[in-house]
Amino acid sequence: MAQQAAFTADTWPIATCLHGIPAVSDGVALHDADAEVWDAAFAQVADVGFTLAELADSHIRPADLEASRKDELFDILGRHGIRIPSVHLQRQSVIMPGHEERNLAYAHRTIDAAAEWGMEVFSTGLHQPFNQAQREALWFWTAQGPKDPEDPEVWDAAVTRLRELGRHAAEVGLKMSLEMYEDTYLGTADSAVRLVEEIGLDNVGLNPDIANLIRLHRPIEDWREMHAKTLPYANYWHVKNYTRDEAADGSWATSVPSTMEGGLINYRQVVRDALELGFDGIFLMEHYGGDSLGNCSTNARYLRTLLPKG
Repeated sequence: MAQQAAFTADTWPIATCLHGIPAVSDGVALHDADAEVWDAAFAQVADVGFTLAELADSHIRPADLEASRKDELFDILGRHGIRIPSVHLQRQSVIMPGHEERNLAYAHRTIDAAAEWGMEVFSTGLHQPFNQAQREALWFWTAQGPKDPEDPEVWDAAVTRLRELGRHAAEVGLKMSLEMYEDTYLGTADSAVRLVEEIGLDNVGLNPDIANLIRLHRPIEDWREMHAKTLPYANYWHVKNYTRDEAADGSWATSVPSTMEGGLINYRQVVRDALELGFDGIFLMEHYGGDSLGNCSTNARYLRTLLPKG
């Protein structure tokens, strides 16, 4: 029997990413930009209809923002009617060779900042910074990035450090969500589920961003099977889509960003499946290329047609 949905189509929390806002403009990082730049950025977010925005640390790092600048940011957010419910700490893997302790400490500081800011979700993963080939590619996922090693000791270290972060998050009232991403221990459905189960904390779940995997120009798992395995563990969800074509013999594959409605993943089905399993988390609209904010807005309108009516 399907569970009662936590929200309705009108009330479900749907946030946008900030991919449409440059992380660096005129040589100045958004984190260090003047208030006028922040104001213009969040005016765009409001203009396309969002009242919630995920703050990725690629744009602004809550753990490193001075108190006076935090107040400045909150004033701007308030004027535009925007709230930050989640932080996404990306490419700061706690098993990145040579950076394990630094990244772990940074994650702890980010959890404390997220709680202080009144957020609900600490989102992270095990992906590492882009290498040169990824930075030079039109689409970064078409170049080979770092791989987590097939090493039981490194796996155990990932479990131990992520469990440590999960306990910290629980202590300050946050969910912790782990984003699926290729060539990491969160890179297949089975591995991602195993990782969460070995961490073994109620507040730690998956961000089943299967679109990160269907866009790869290589053979992939079936998106239906990946969702079936991971949705029971979902507690936060980056949603986007890609068209995909591939040879039957696996010799080639290609993908292009699309709307949620127009891509390979049938969100009408997987959203229904997630709700039947009791998913009650925030949806985060994500899109690469073109007018990212505009596509996120289009996708949010589509998503609300899939959610329970009031």
